[in-house]
Amino acid sequence: MASHYEMFPSVVTRVEQLTPLIKRFTFKRQDGQNFPQFNGGSHIIVKMNDQLSNAYSLMSCAQDLSTYQVCVRKDVEGKGGSVYMHDQCNEGCEILISEPKNLFPLAEEGEKHILIAGGIGITPFVPQMDELAARGADFELHYAYRSPEHAALLEELKQKHGEHIVSYIDSDGKYLDLDQLIGSQPKGTHVYVCGPKPMIDAVIDRCNYHRYRDEYIHWEQFASTVPEEGEAFTVVLAKSNQEVEVQGNQTILQAIELLNIDVECLCREGVCGTCETMILEGEAEHFDQYLSDDEKASQQSMMICVSRAKGKKLVLDL
Repeated sequence: MASHYEMFPSVVTRVEQLTPLIKRFTFKRQDGQNFPQFNGGSHIIVKMNDQLSNAYSLMSCAQDLSTYQVCVRKDVEGKGGSVYMHDQCNEGCEILISEPKNLFPLAEEGEKHILIAGGIGITPFVPQMDELAARGADFELHYAYRSPEHAALLEELKQKHGEHIVSYIDSDGKYLDLDQLIGSQPKGTHVYVCGPKPMIDAVIDRCNYHRYRDEYIHWEQFASTVPEEGEAFTVVLAKSNQEVEVQGNQTILQAIELLNIDVECLCREGVCGTCETMILEGEAEHFDQYLSDDEKASQQSMMICVSRAKGKKLVLDL
């Protein structure tokens, strides 16, 4: 069923420009209390105003809950959240921060842990590296970025985990050989990837090629994977028997909102789970990252912010 987040009125206490496109934001709760506990791979929802909210990986110290930290990459072609954070969210700004959720946890056991990051995808690995080091686990971070000025957090990470880090700089002609890296790991190695979709797809492809079991492949991306254009279909809102036409370039959520029907959704990227809706008839084509594979196969519910109909009609419990 739909996930509901506890939200904490917070204030921005520090803003740091880490790279030309990435800023780090530090938040404190307005009531002076600590934030909830989290582990590596957790994310929070940052609600900027009534129209804008985004999911961001926590990259602060899990042992210091007096503050939370996230990094935000400015994307002028996105939905507006990152631009708002960069251009309008300054020290002293009041903002809502959700409790943490984790869709990208470390495996409890494993022969080895290989962390593969591209650009801003470094953020969830910051607390995960601390966690793995505390366990005494065998791990490596492989961090790829365009040029030295875009290497967010690299120097800080090297100070704590330098012997575990290998970096790849496109501008220097040093590229990550995924086939060699993934194919050379011992049996029982867990592979984690966070970064641009082409990198995630390539890592999953190489893991599959080298016969990694699904439970040893872990990935996260806070961006919708829904195609830009799909087939139009009809949604029936069962509680009112109202029919809604969803165009090929629309989400179900967008089509419903045009009718002034309010549905809670914090992330609009299939990550937070707040818009989960029961399917009464029809089947969904799932594009979210929240439901498990088994939950998707059961066709009991869907995330209406990104997922679509497989056929021409869906009946939803709305």
